[in-house]
Amino acid sequence: MADAQTLPSLDDERELTSEQVDHYRRKGHVLLRNVASSLEIEAFEPLISEEVRRRNNQDKPLEERDTYGKAFIQIGNLWQSSPQVARFTLARRFAKIAADLMGVDGVRIYHDQALYKEPGGGHTPWHQDQIYWPLDTDKTITMWMPLVPVSEEIGSMTFASESHLLGYISKMVISDESHRTLGEFVKGRGMEEVNYGALAAGDATFHAGWTLHSAPGNPTDRMRKVMTVIYIADGLRIAEPDSNARRNDLKGWFPGLNPGDLAASPLNPLVYSSK
Repeated sequence: MADAQTLPSLDDERELTSEQVDHYRRKGHVLLRNVASSLEIEAFEPLISEEVRRRNNQDKPLEERDTYGKAFIQIGNLWQSSPQVARFTLARRFAKIAADLMGVDGVRIYHDQALYKEPGGGHTPWHQDQIYWPLDTDKTITMWMPLVPVSEEIGSMTFASESHLLGYISKMVISDESHRTLGEFVKGRGMEEVNYGALAAGDATFHAGWTLHSAPGNPTDRMRKVMTVIYIADGLRIAEPDSNARRNDLKGWFPGLNPGDLAASPLNPLVYSSK
């Protein structure tokens, strides 16, 4: 296995165009090409996939799982269990992009997640990520990066443009009900639905925590391997949890902290600061 110090550093800085930043802030999502190179992905994909294999405890066949279970294999905080993956998750390059898109001076990690959609895996229902997070802010963002080419047949996630401007729309967790109700909401409001289609490994979408999104199933015979990193603005404070989902996230991702505390536990390192 590669030593962490011999892996690509990913700590250079990429400059965004004003058009890319403006698109993200208006639409709540943006696609950026070649955020990581093919050589960088070749170095990190086997390490991330091995960590997913090692930590995955899903043993039910697809047909016996609920909608959420069919959507993907989900493994979080890989950076904590693998120094090699930490080099990817904590990369300054990715973090600066997140900070620049949000227009903040610094960002911390909320957590990372590998989302591997199995061959024949189901769709991901419409939802807002931030209903799970005990934060009252619009300064959160997720990087979603495929580690393998994603064909047009699968595509990226589907985003409801400008939905992030509405803030907290519903407390519904990812479920059949959220897909039906929020899907009707998107259609009823006449929102633009954007799927960026085929992506190369190392391309990445970035979307705001309040942006409504879903993802199609995987009709192919290949695993859709995606790594995500969630960033929050430095200096945020934890909000009073108003749901079980947020109470659980407070315990899991902000251990030892309470409402009103700075959102800065040891699990939330500062990964970029312009100061």
